Amino acid sequence: MKNIRNFSIIAHIDHGKSTLADRLIERTGALSSRELREQVLDMMDLEREKGITIKAQTARLYYHSPDNQDYVLNLIDTPGHVDFSYEVSRSLAACEGALLLIDASQGVEAQTLANTYLAFQNDLVLIPVINKIDLSQANPDLALEQLESIIGLKSDDAILASAKTGCGVDEIFSSIVENIPPPAGDPDAPLKALLIDSWFDSYRGVIILVRVFDGVIQTGIRIELMANQATYSVEEVGYLTPRQLEVNSLSAGEVGYVIAGIKELNHARVGDTLTEKNRRTKYPLSGFKDIKPMVFCGMYPAGETGVEDLRKALEKLRLNDFSFQYEPENSPALGLGFRCGFLGILHREIIQERLEREFDIHLITTAPSVSFRVTTVEGKDLEIHNPSQLPSANKVKKIEEPVIEALILVPEKYLGSVLKLLESRRGEQKKMEYVSSQRIFLTYRLPLNEIVFDFYNNLKSVSQGYASMDYEFEGYREAPLVKLDILVNREPVDALSLIVHKDKAYHIGRSLVAHMRDLIPRQQFDVFLQAALGKRIIARETIKAYRKDVLAKLYGGDYTRKMKLLEKQKSGKKRMRKIGSVEIPQEAFLALLRIK
Repeated sequence: MKNIRNFSIIAHIDHGKSTLADRLIERTGALSSRELREQVLDMMDLEREKGITIKAQTARLYYHSPDNQDYVLNLIDTPGHVDFSYEVSRSLAACEGALLLIDASQGVEAQTLANTYLAFQNDLVLIPVINKIDLSQANPDLALEQLESIIGLKSDDAILASAKTGCGVDEIFSSIVENIPPPAGDPDAPLKALLIDSWFDSYRGVIILVRVFDGVIQTGIRIELMANQATYSVEEVGYLTPRQLEVNSLSAGEVGYVIAGIKELNHARVGDTLTEKNRRTKYPLSGFKDIKPMVFCGMYPAGETGVEDLRKALEKLRLNDFSFQYEPENSPALGLGFRCGFLGILHREIIQERLEREFDIHLITTAPSVSFRVTTVEGKDLEIHNPSQLPSANKVKKIEEPVIEALILVPEKYLGSVLKLLESRRGEQKKMEYVSSQRIFLTYRLPLNEIVFDFYNNLKSVSQGYASMDYEFEGYREAPLVKLDILVNREPVDALSLIVHKDKAYHIGRSLVAHMRDLIPRQQFDVFLQAALGKRIIARETIKAYRKDVLAKLYGGDYTRKMKLLEKQKSGKKRMRKIGSVEIPQEAFLALLRIK
């Protein structure tokens, strides 16, 4: 065990984490030159396009040091976005150290800071690496200054590197071996292993990725997943190089995969403790929690896609992403569909893109919303994921909304614009401090409901791309919230209902019906669009009907002939409105995203 090192790479989005992993794999010869490609640990096209890691991978590297020692280095990759912070924390719990990667051209950013706090909570040894020093706009001196002033690590310990050219990679390997401690554990103790990740294989069932803390996992033993007490027989163990390589056993301190014929992905939850059935460990590893979705939206089939096609696609997608949840729902406006729950805004975007790309599904998605806690007059506590589930106003005692703590790093010249944006989203300032002469660190409390719409895009826009943000869930708090209904021809469309702050209801209702007027096509009859709070209409727009010129064939005669034709047309339009239906396009459901 003294020659094993378990480490991770943590960084802000697009600071070069996947490229550095490529260089480490290349330098140790874990893959042949034929198998190597750029961002080898990013398996999905979506990961490569967006420059983020969605599904974490691991790689076992063999390093021969200059002093003729052979080391096993387990690189435990982490997802690269705030939505997956729980998975990041579990990956870090499996390590003894981490490489803290900082882009020399961008410096310390919000997610760098958030991941550093997570690493400190897990008592990891941090090795700072200043990456991309080969860029013409690189400023390593500023990055080193920020490393000391913002994070508090010594700049003397930092390694200057370029993951693209391979510069500094040897120094990184030496630092990993010298500074990160070997794992501690007892191979003779009862088995205790942390479940880092899981995915579904069509032929082998669920494959789980584990870090063994005590004991040994070997083929044939009965194991128990402690969170739900499910037991299975181990069929195969091995490690990833990053391709699968079967071995006889995994001992304390090692990282590898286990195949045990698990058919249910919800039995293999990230953060769970794995032990031996006949020789159980007394206490599970700390830090396990159930992942709860925070953002919800409706997904309905469109075009040639049927509801069964969508159901099958969602089932297959969930096999590789347990944090994504869905349940059937029926909308009078859109028909049969599913109410889907996501970890955050980016997670929702990724799921939607994967459905459209991988399964060729055509979707109508409703505007995203969050979960609310409602206390009724009778004293019942309800959790509302869909605005249409909210009881009428006279039955509601109080509504609580989820609140986040946002960490924002912004250059001084854009401070005014960013503060204005935060105040407009009902933000409460907790802290503002200068971390360098030109950069300010803001800590704000914000309602999650205010950032699920285009908050991140607006933040980048008002700061010209220089501000960065990270957030964590803080809890729930009471707020004066109301249900805003949108009526089309006096019929409420449940898929367009929203729960909004009382002070913003009129503005949102007015803007929403104005946008929808431009998006819904004209019909043969007038279409009324209304925004309502309960029985009270607060905004209205009318989409005028197409109208045939019924007077064109007349060339004279008494005016009563004209009136007769116009009255006949009027009564026909009235009858049409009673029986006619209005098809609402996808753009109308996303009109809320365009409200300033």
